[in-house]
Amino acid sequence: MSSVASSRSGAPKSVASDQNTNQKKVWFYSLLLTLQYGAQPLISKSCTRREVIVTSAVLTCEVVKVICAFLLMAKDGTLKKVLKEWTLVGSLTASGLPAAIYALQNSLLQISYRNLDSLTFSMLNQTKLFFTAFFTYVILRQKQSTQQIGALFFLILAAVLLSVGEGSSKASSSSNPEEILFYGIVPVLVASVLSGLASALCQWASQVKKHTSYLMTVEMSIIGSLCLLASFSKSPDGEAIRKHGFFYGWTPLTMIPVILNAVGGILVGLVTSYAGGVRKGFVIVSALLVTAMLQFIFDGKPPSVFCLVALPLVITSISIYQKYPYRVKTKES
Repeated sequence: MSSVASSRSGAPKSVASDQNTNQKKVWFYSLLLTLQYGAQPLISKSCTRREVIVTSAVLTCEVVKVICAFLLMAKDGTLKKVLKEWTLVGSLTASGLPAAIYALQNSLLQISYRNLDSLTFSMLNQTKLFFTAFFTYVILRQKQSTQQIGALFFLILAAVLLSVGEGSSKASSSSNPEEILFYGIVPVLVASVLSGLASALCQWASQVKKHTSYLMTVEMSIIGSLCLLASFSKSPDGEAIRKHGFFYGWTPLTMIPVILNAVGGILVGLVTSYAGGVRKGFVIVSALLVTAMLQFIFDGKPPSVFCLVALPLVITSISIYQKYPYRVKTKES
């Protein structure tokens, strides 16, 4: 009798313990990802020569990412089980669509950035946070409280301020309103919708289909690399690699930002898996503050007024979003 009672009383404690452990993991992975995102621009600038072909760095990063993911799966003992249960259909269902969506999204962003000023681009690009919350609700039925929606508004405002403060003041490359609309505004809005959809799909594959974040990292890296290789025949980078070689302009230091970026890719998967795509948006915006702080420490560049105004907005939005989660209303008997 006592054993039954103890097991019953121990069940809630076990659940609470698991939730507490997951929360610690969420904060730990989020902190690491914030530091990685924040430090990446400065490390890349310091360690990568201008001659390095972008595609060669991206492909190498994807290879490192796959190797790290396999090593981590081997370390936690899931590698054999994953390989045994893996199927091509399951892989394409879980990772194929998000990978293709991210590839299309990146292309649309490049088109848009050439045809919009930095303020308009930054404002429209931050709408991906709302689309992430929207698709998370549609696909996973994960609702946001009124306070959390308000926190998202604060975060988007902070992101716009940070992006404008750090970005260039280039004017629009076209004075034709139709070109600005169809080659600037429309592409960035479509890219924001696609970003929200892909993030929600990754979360669905992780939380519903029980696709591990490491496996998704491997699959999306391979699919993304295949897409890059397919574009080699017509892309400027493909021509440069054929002319100068794959590692043209590389030094031993070039591997530092490549490895750091690969680690960041794995952390993105972990944060999405444990906390969801919306939380990832908070991490990315917070990382902009880290970048500003590191620039002040190492380059002596003081943070802009935009950064100083955005700081309390980010802190407030994170605090509100964490403190006021959506709660199901129970009917009083």
